[in-house]
Amino acid sequence: MNHPSPHPAPHNAHHVHEHEHEHEHEHEHEHEHDTGDQVEILDLDAEVLAEHLASVTAWLPIGTGPRRIVDLGCGTGAGTLALLERFPEAQLTAVDLSAAHLNRLREKAAAAGAADRVRIVRADLDATAWPELGTPELVWASASMHHMPDPDHTLRQVHDLLAPGGLFAVVELAGFPRFLPEDAPEDAPGLEERCHAALDHHHAEQVPHRGADWGTKLTKAGFTVEGERTVTVDIGPPRTDAAGRYALSSLRRMRGGVASALTAEDLAALDRLLDIGGPHSILRRIDLRVRTERTVWAARRT
Repeated sequence: MNHPSPHPAPHNAHHVHEHEHEHEHEHEHEHEHDTGDQVEILDLDAEVLAEHLASVTAWLPIGTGPRRIVDLGCGTGAGTLALLERFPEAQLTAVDLSAAHLNRLREKAAAAGAADRVRIVRADLDATAWPELGTPELVWASASMHHMPDPDHTLRQVHDLLAPGGLFAVVELAGFPRFLPEDAPEDAPGLEERCHAALDHHHAEQVPHRGADWGTKLTKAGFTVEGERTVTVDIGPPRTDAAGRYALSSLRRMRGGVASALTAEDLAALDRLLDIGGPHSILRRIDLRVRTERTVWAARRT
């Protein structure tokens, strides 16, 4: 999968499915409850968007299936498991800083019967020197590159890591998904768009590489960009229980980054959506949709 970070960390070395999901690949100084929240949202992202992630891996311009794959900033393993399914002969090295994320990935790989195909490496991808990761034919980085403090340097590291002719897949998400109709909620129409605007302002300050032109950066790092594709997600209604929990988890996480920028009225309306026991809970809405985009760049080391 692999995560918008509502937290003011300057970057994140692993997958937070931005969400930031920011998801948002966190660093060791973050609280355990936050890590637990992020594990939940990454897992929900993987469940709700599984079909779309599969379409991304199916699109990758790879003829003969790679035997060695590295997943940089693997989070709880959405991309890891999708790649293992797509390339059944491959061995995969999954790299992330979060022990909680890696423990969850280990559980999921075991449940999928793929534990023997996954090597788990805990490492800070911001570090100057990376651990030994072999010579992969495919490197995958989903929602992690924009967290790097020096992404141009990281791209060169990946270029040197890849086997000649190997492929680098960079996947970026368009922040938190949108879930509500434009005229919702009834007591604060347009609330979700105002939350996104506030979060975009936050990210412009804290995550400066979010929304970067990765095609140009990849070319500058010595890659040949062979393709770029944007996958549009628009799911439901009717919503599934997972989509409802995904919306709740996303808005909860978003609240941490936008609370200070919202009016008192908007914040109160947001809290009513997040009150799972209240009549205005987002879990009670039957009009939820999951709307977002993810873009993938496929770049060759020639």
